Amino acid sequence: MARKITTIGFDADDTLWHNERFFHLTQQRFAELLADHADPDHLSERLLAAERRNIGHYGFGIKGFMLSMIETAIEITEDRVPAQVIRQIIEAGQDMLAHPIELLPHAREAVEALAGSHRVLLITKGDLLDQERKLAQSGLGDLFDGVEIVSDKTPPVYARIFSEHGDGPERALMAGNSMKSDVLPAIAVGGVGVHVPHGLSWALEHAEAPEDEPRFFTLTDLGALPPLVDQLD
Repeated sequence: MARKITTIGFDADDTLWHNERFFHLTQQRFAELLADHADPDHLSERLLAAERRNIGHYGFGIKGFMLSMIETAIEITEDRVPAQVIRQIIEAGQDMLAHPIELLPHAREAVEALAGSHRVLLITKGDLLDQERKLAQSGLGDLFDGVEIVSDKTPPVYARIFSEHGDGPERALMAGNSMKSDVLPAIAVGGVGVHVPHGLSWALEHAEAPEDEPRFFTLTDLGALPPLVDQLD
């Protein structure tokens, strides 16, 4: 690299700790609740369409997911969804909001290793209270030089964060499981984008990999991130 990397950004959900699997489990529960009204595939399509419509209203996170499930249940049943089903949807969302944090393999070791030599930042999107809860439960909070919980991850957002907390995006690296939110926008402003795939992914986070981009890297897990940073330096 032409410039030494001085700042490392970490995504949170499904990069440092498990998240998407709880959405999948809740969606399965949702399908069971509405099994008399729609088959699972059709229900999934309708729910995804509602989530896409509602991102601009509710943002990312569990609360918006709950509201999209309720909206979909009302639509699927043509306004006849029982109040008991609505209550169970709300309870499922509350269960998600209370679920203990489980770190992904090598997450702590990678953050600890890089915190000794670089500025490390947590950059995540979603509901403020829920993300703060998860960070507190993770036990990683004290390792970060800065925490940014944003409404969305766009190139201007990364440019601002890496300029305010570091030496600019050209000397920054962003690691995360989302090609769309973590990798591509960081590369777009001159940084390094490192994709750490997770087994589960949300359809609205899909994007194609920039295979010919020299500042793009893919790792199997976070354990390989410190050696990559050493190589880039």
